[in-house]
Amino acid sequence: MKKNIGLVTLDSSLVQWLHEKLRLSGPKTREKEELLEGLEDLMNGTAASLMLELGGEEMAVPVSEVIQCGALAIYVKARKVTREREEISLTPKEFDILCFLARNRGEVFTKEQIYQAVWENDYLLDDSNIMAFIRKLRKKIEPNPDAPEYILTIWGIGYKFSDTV
Repeated sequence: MKKNIGLVTLDSSLVQWLHEKLRLSGPKTREKEELLEGLEDLMNGTAASLMLELGGEEMAVPVSEVIQCGALAIYVKARKVTREREEISLTPKEFDILCFLARNRGEVFTKEQIYQAVWENDYLLDDSNIMAFIRKLRKKIEPNPDAPEYILTIWGIGYKFSDTV
């Protein structure tokens, strides 16, 4: 069952750090100003706790909805991928594999782990099948598929999405 309210205890140094980071950057919104005021109330002792609520439908694109990796942009909810603002047509499984790897940048996955993460029902696990999907995906997203920048092969283990792009 999903929790309705979560309690996180912050020490004063973290509150000050959050306040400073938010004050110097972040969006210019009413919500930012309200959060700054709440953090100030915590710092000066006029409030002992602060309750946060995630905005509703009026929110702009959530951070988790777009995964930006260099020139590659993955629009998760729209299931759309662009490179240098040009849309790339992917099959549903290609998109799922790309999204899974990009969400876990830098983490190495075996072919079996990729299979388990992407295929929901029983499907014949075959190393060459995953390799074929990766090969097709590279042809579509990589500027030079023979020298991949995004999906890297970790020899003897599997694949990872580069954490340097």
